[in-house]
Amino acid sequence: MSSGWNASHVTPDGAAWLASAGTYPRSTLSLWEERPDAPIVLPCGTAFDVVSAPSVFGRRMLDRLWDGGPGSGPVAEFRGRMLLFAAPGTAQRLPALLEWEEWGTHDRDGGETGRADAVPPLLCHGTGDAVTIPASAKPPSPARSGSRWLVAPDTRQPWLPGPEVLLWAAVRAARSAVRISIFPPADQGAKVYDVSRRR
Repeated sequence: MSSGWNASHVTPDGAAWLASAGTYPRSTLSLWEERPDAPIVLPCGTAFDVVSAPSVFGRRMLDRLWDGGPGSGPVAEFRGRMLLFAAPGTAQRLPALLEWEEWGTHDRDGGETGRADAVPPLLCHGTGDAVTIPASAKPPSPARSGSRWLVAPDTRQPWLPGPEVLLWAAVRAARSAVRISIFPPADQGAKVYDVSRRR
């Protein structure tokens, strides 16, 4: 894993930024003060959008963002999904960019195109959507709760990646997951083992 990001807790400034997404920010902050260990539902589309990816693929995207890109905005893990906080408007634009790149498109016979299996479906949450985010305080056992912050918000104006940055991360994460073989295709009945990835 990259050394650029690690599990942490939400700072008071980060909590204020998250709460600003809702209609009643003071009520949200009061709720967090009373129950800092409880997850909360926040609307998307004003302070942030959220791109949700399966956990393993989301971690690959996060690695790409930190290792070769500009870093990430806040990132949470919730019930087997990675929640990447993004600039407002990303949820509307990213699906079109992914379609343009032919990730997840269907051919005329109803089958998937060749590159579609490399990028799992990314769920884009924007205006009119809401997401459940982890508790503002670091939970005693994140493994047991299934939710935690990987990159917690720590400022009232965090940097948020836009759709182009997340597209870049998704494409590179997909490429890192694809195995390339230098050998021609084997006979249909033969068992072939790829030993090039031995550790």
